[in-house]
Order: sequence, then C-alpha cells, then structure tokens
Amino acid sequence: MENSLGVGHRVIVPFGRRKSYTGIVSALTPLEPIGYEVKEIAMRIDDRPIVRHPQLKFWNWVADYYLCTPGEVYKAAVPAGLKIESETFISPVPGFEEDENYRLSTRELALLEGLLATGEKRVSLDSLARKTGITTVGPVVNSLLARNAVMVSENLVERYHARKETYVRLSAARGDSDALHAAFDAVKKGSKQESALLALIELSGFMRQGLAELNEVTRTALMERSGATSTVIAAMAKKGIVEVYTRKVSRFSYFGVSGGGLPKLTDIQGAALDKVHKSWLEKDITLLHGVTSSGKTELYIHLIDYVMRHGRQALYLVPEIALTTQLTSRLQMVFGDKVLIYHSRFSDNERVEIWNRLLDDPSPCVVIGARSSVFLPFGSLGLVIVDEEHESAYKQQDPAPRYNARDAAVVLASMHGAKTLLGSATPSVETYWKAVNGRYGLVELLERYEGGQLPEMRLVDMTLARKKGEVKGIFSDELREEVSGALGRGMQSILFLNRRGYAPVARCKMCGFVPKCDHCDVSLTYHRRIDKLLCHYCGSPYAVPDVCPACKEPGIEVLGYGTERIEEEVDSCFPGVAIARLDLDTTRNKDSYENIIDDFSR
Repeated sequence: MENSLGVGHRVIVPFGRRKSYTGIVSALTPLEPIGYEVKEIAMRIDDRPIVRHPQLKFWNWVADYYLCTPGEVYKAAVPAGLKIESETFISPVPGFEEDENYRLSTRELALLEGLLATGEKRVSLDSLARKTGITTVGPVVNSLLARNAVMVSENLVERYHARKETYVRLSAARGDSDALHAAFDAVKKGSKQESALLALIELSGFMRQGLAELNEVTRTALMERSGATSTVIAAMAKKGIVEVYTRKVSRFSYFGVSGGGLPKLTDIQGAALDKVHKSWLEKDITLLHGVTSSGKTELYIHLIDYVMRHGRQALYLVPEIALTTQLTSRLQMVFGDKVLIYHSRFSDNERVEIWNRLLDDPSPCVVIGARSSVFLPFGSLGLVIVDEEHESAYKQQDPAPRYNARDAAVVLASMHGAKTLLGSATPSVETYWKAVNGRYGLVELLERYEGGQLPEMRLVDMTLARKKGEVKGIFSDELREEVSGALGRGMQSILFLNRRGYAPVARCKMCGFVPKCDHCDVSLTYHRRIDKLLCHYCGSPYAVPDVCPACKEPGIEVLGYGTERIEEEVDSCFPGVAIARLDLDTTRNKDSYENIIDDFSR
C-alpha cells in the first residue's frame, strides 16, 4: 500500500467501529508513529491523485489564515460526489419479542413500527428519520440495539455516477459494398429494421465521401429518426449488422459558435491594456478601476487570450452566479469549448466532471465561476481575474471556512506564479488604498465605451412624497410616470430591491409580537407563494399563526415589501405588461438565470 500511495490520493479510512470516511493523503513519512496505535488504510480509491500539491498548500493556508481545520476546507472544496462515506442501514431482528419487565418507550416503538412498516429488509438512518419524524434517531437505535431488536450494517456509498450513452455504428467497413448489400438483405423482411438501417446510414455519413472514419450515432438519435425501438436495434446487432456499445460521455455539451475573434478595442481600451501589461512587469497584482460600461470585459478577454496562447489557464471570478450566465456566451464566442463554468447551482455529478477535466486535461482553458472556483485543481494557472472585487458576495459567512474569495484568489495566484487583475467601478477602500500607495498596480479606465454618458440619477424623498400624497403603495408618482413613459416608448424597466419574499416582517397589530426563528432568533419573512414564514438564515419554514402566540388575538399582519410583493404591485399598476422576477426563489436550478435573462433580452 505504501508504494502505491501518493500525496493527493483518496483513501477509505476506518473511523470508530462501524464508520468509514474518505480521506486525502496530505503527506508521506518513512518514520513510524510512536506512542499510539495506527489504523490501517482500508483501501485506495483512485489510480491517480485527485488533489494537486498547490491545492494542498493553498488549503493549508486557508485553514491557517481563516482559523478553521483542513478538514473543513476539504469539505468545502471537494465536490460531494468525490466524498465516499459509509451509510448506516437498520434491519429488524426476525422474531423479536418485547420483554415484559422492560417495555419499549414511545420513541422506540415508533421507530420499530416505522422500520417494519417500510416492508424493506433494511432502511438507511436518514430515510428512517424522515419516515418516523424522529430527528435524533441515534440514541433510539442504540437502545434498540441493546435490546437486540434491530441490526446495524454499513455500506460504502459513492455519489458520483458517470454519464453513459449507448452508441450504434455499422459493422460494415467503409467501401465494402458487398457487406452493405448483405445488411439490406438481412433486414428486407423487417420494415422497422430497414428504416433503422437507412437512418443509420444517413446519420453516420456512411455514404459521404471524404470522411476518414465512420461516425457513431447515439441510440437515442437513431430511435428518434427511424422510430425504431431498442429491441429492433438489438435484433440488428444480433444479426451482426450493427455494433451497439456504451461509453462515458460528458454532461456538458457546447453547441455555440466559436471563432468569433477577439473584440476590437477602442484607443482608450488599447492604452489601458498596454498599461496592465506594463504594470505586471513590476507588480503581480493590478487594480483596473473602470467606470460602469467602460469595457472592462473586453480587456479581460484579451488578457485571457494572451495567457491561453502561452499555454496556461485562467480563472475568472464573479461575485454572483447570475453573472456567469451573462459572461459565458461572450467568452464562448471567442474560446469555444475551452470555457468551463463552475458554481453551486451545478449538480454534484457536473461539478465532479469539471474537477476531473482539470485534473486530466492540462490544456489551456478559462474557468468562470463564483467563489468556490478558487478550490479547483488548476495545473498551470497563469491569470486570476476578480471582477467586481468590492462585492461582499465574495465572503463566505457560514459554514467554515469563512473566507474572502478575493483575498484567497490573490494568494492562489501567487502560489502558481500567476498575475492577478482586480476589476471594479467602485473599488473597496483597502484595495484602492493599496493601489494608490504602490502596493498594487493601478490602471484607470474613466470613460464609457464609445463616449456613452453616465445615466442621470434622481433621489426621491419618500417621506416628503408621502406627506404630499404622491405615493401609492410602494411606488412614488414620479416612478410610475417614468415607467409608464418607458413602456409607452416600447422600452424596458428594471426595479431593484434587496428583499426577497412577499413581506420581510410579520407582526401582531394588537401587541407588536414578531415571530422569530427558533434556531437563529431573527424575524421571519413571509412568502405568499408557499404561504409560509421562512428564516432566511437557516431556511426553516413556519406556518403563519392564525392567532398571536403572545396575546391570543387574531391580529397577525405582514409589513413591508419584498420582490414577490413588488411583482404583484407592478402587475396591478401596469396590467398586461410582461414581468420577470429574478431572485433566489425563481432561480433554484442552474438554467433559471439564463432563461430569465434571455427572455428579458428578447
């Protein structure tokens, strides 16, 4: 085992008498530990390490700087699909009879009855907890174990499953007309097989000239084109007409148009690009202070191209998942399938595939993603771009590690010998101070693209407007007029509000009682769609009380406005107008952002 192990390998390690967990080998030593007993590693999982040396060095820095354990960093960094853990299963003991001298408790009876009610030979602990409603099943299971009422077993569970696709190809070699005629003779009595054979020839390009190899066709595509079933294709394979086989395929398919070329820069942008390169001759970190719509993204694309042409990788960090949607298509127009996207909206399997691609394919690429992207296994990182570096969304609040991805990305870049570019129209105070005092390079882009003007801003004093009767609901008369004018000109409007849900506060109008979360002690937000009060910290749902728990009066009312209520208000103010709401509640899967933004752009 020692000779086959290396730093970064995944291993299964025993923990306690029954549990097993995934571990990462962080170091090897020829010295045997003294003073305590060492357990043997149960098994090595992979043929090659899944973590690189710079990653481990970076993880240790994160753990040390942000005061957490390396295990907490590992848990946050590695996709769940790569964490093999043991899962506990409970089985009833056949013929168990309750002892007359010691009756089972109510919880023990409920757990045992729930286990028997499933009708299954064994049930996982998590599943049993959901079925019985007992949240802490561990102590109850232990007491039933002592009574020999149940048995416990452990199974190793791997969450990642590679995506597989079944392909079909002709057995006949290209140019073998005799074999092709024989194939048609074999299916002439079966119209469905003949239709499938014709569709396969068309889809695979078998009769086209100039193809070096016969193209394979997915079984799904062949079935859709010909109307054949899998049974029909299996019968053709049995006759030797086609070959049917299965192999792993990527979950990511790029269908865009690449090769659009680099965006053309204006003279001002070109000068700024030269200044960035000159700044990097003296400083590894540069602040690009560019006003809104000055064309910072075009500069980023040119810098990414420069790094990739030198055979290295680039990391493009954005603070919000929604921004990856807008930027991905722009980058794919230039870099095609060399653009990788990584964020928490992807499934575990999808994140594992990105992880494995970076491990197995050292070719130049650009990764665009949110803060968790800093933990990916980069092999040759040459550039780190932190867009909107001032954003608080780069800070992980809970759970540990509670890190700032902007600062972590700067350290990551230094460990790889890469350059860092921090971009912002409103830099954070500490970044701007470092730039003007010479610790960072500073490049300014203070004109909008093609001389565009900054928008006019007007502040409305809502307190004064309410006194004058110029507010209806949440909107001032001035806002209503501006939106109506824009709609009348066939234009669009965007309303921003940093409150999700229907109303941020529920309160008793009789005694002033405000329902709070039992776990977090913060006021609950009302969501009308699900008719629940939600805690925006831990996500716990609560029913809306019919009467006040404090004064027992039916006086619970909701106060304030969230995005859900704004949507309702806009619909009543401007009937018949298309409305799209973009918040956490409407973007639960990775495609939601793209769909909403695309609908709006059209």
